[in-house]
Amino acid sequence: MKKNILISLLMMAWMPLASMAQQVAPFKKGDRVCFVGNSITDGGHYHSYIWLYYMTHFPFEEMWMANCGVGGDTSLEILNRLDGDVFAKRPNVITLTFGMNDSGYFEYNGPEPEKFAAEKLATSRKYFYEIEKRLKNRPDTRMVMIGTSPYDQTSTFNDNIFRNKNNAIGKIVAFQDSAAKANNWEFVDFWAPMTKINEDQQKLDPKFTICGNDRIHPDNDGHLVMAYLFLKAQGMAGKKVADVAVNAKSKKVLKSDNCEITNVQNRSGVVSFDYLAYSLPFPLDTISRGWEYKRKQADALKVIPQFMEEMDNEAFCVTGLKGSYQLLIDGQLIDTFTADQLAKGINLATYRHTPQYEQAKTIMELNENRWEIERQFRDYAWLQYNFFMKRGMLDQNDEQAARTFRAGQDDGWVAAKRGLYDKMIHKEVRDMHKRQMDMIVERIYQINKPQVRKITLTPIKK
Repeated sequence: MKKNILISLLMMAWMPLASMAQQVAPFKKGDRVCFVGNSITDGGHYHSYIWLYYMTHFPFEEMWMANCGVGGDTSLEILNRLDGDVFAKRPNVITLTFGMNDSGYFEYNGPEPEKFAAEKLATSRKYFYEIEKRLKNRPDTRMVMIGTSPYDQTSTFNDNIFRNKNNAIGKIVAFQDSAAKANNWEFVDFWAPMTKINEDQQKLDPKFTICGNDRIHPDNDGHLVMAYLFLKAQGMAGKKVADVAVNAKSKKVLKSDNCEITNVQNRSGVVSFDYLAYSLPFPLDTISRGWEYKRKQADALKVIPQFMEEMDNEAFCVTGLKGSYQLLIDGQLIDTFTADQLAKGINLATYRHTPQYEQAKTIMELNENRWEIERQFRDYAWLQYNFFMKRGMLDQNDEQAARTFRAGQDDGWVAAKRGLYDKMIHKEVRDMHKRQMDMIVERIYQINKPQVRKITLTPIKK
């Protein structure tokens, strides 16, 4: 009973936030953002989806973001790598999340789970307070605390459940929220709304989970949910790609929000105009990406169908027509619509073959390429901070370090990184990968600028 009351109270506390316009300041041009966390950040996509949103929705506001997650980290490990892995990147914004590993695992099915949970919570607090001290010494750095995604202790897809672990995570999220308020930091909660998604969806399908096939690591769809929650907290809901309304009969522009409409023509019933949006649609990936991930980013629309209306709405409305019309953009047939459909309005972002969507997909693929390279640095960071640092050999990268690495491969996690370390031990290789990422980002900000598109509505003769 107590655990249900706790979860209910925490989720009730979250519910009013769902309707708030903004809790976290949007990122701005020139920001350097580090997303600090554990394996959910390390191997996940929520941060790259957030950056992709900014790349497409704010193409003229160039910024930089970094994955600073390391698999297996608790608040202690995060504390140990603040200088070399986070502060060294010169961020002016840091997001911080932890809790999944801090709360522990197998002991929840042991004889004294409540005592274990209390001990883990105390340890997590202890090292967080040390992190807090370090961050207070950076008054020019914005801090955003993130309440971690939940552990799914309710889905029935298998029997591998650490009972009541998610309750302990909820307590960690609660003290993170309190610490954020005490320090005048910003706070975004993933835990309560994602727990609520699980609760709602499991009423329909008891085997559903938004937390991935291990109950811990959200798949690509879960990471889009996380990105959505973060962007919503930044007040992005309702910021349309563009909002177009044209009266074809009078050839007047009725609305042109976040875009420019010029050269409206109506010749023998063929309506045309030039359309320059100031944003691009957000491209939804239909390929499963990442280590052992099975779901697609676009699958998230099953649980957050409002995403398209709130975050990816390229609103297009044309009135003063009769009959049916073919819509062409730059000569590319998009679809056929009745005059009533055009008058009610459509969302062009739902069409993956518009020229502007194709442009956005190119940016998405480049961003994925950057993500893949960056992942090598996260595995390298795992070795440095979880293997070499414990042996007093942090960033040593010489033959002695290589011998120590080879001797340590009785640990399967170390052995799995043999091929990566053989390359990344060389500074020239690391420098080359950094240049590759810089080149990709530079190219994205060259080609992500919206272009003038020719809109043509051609009547279909009966």
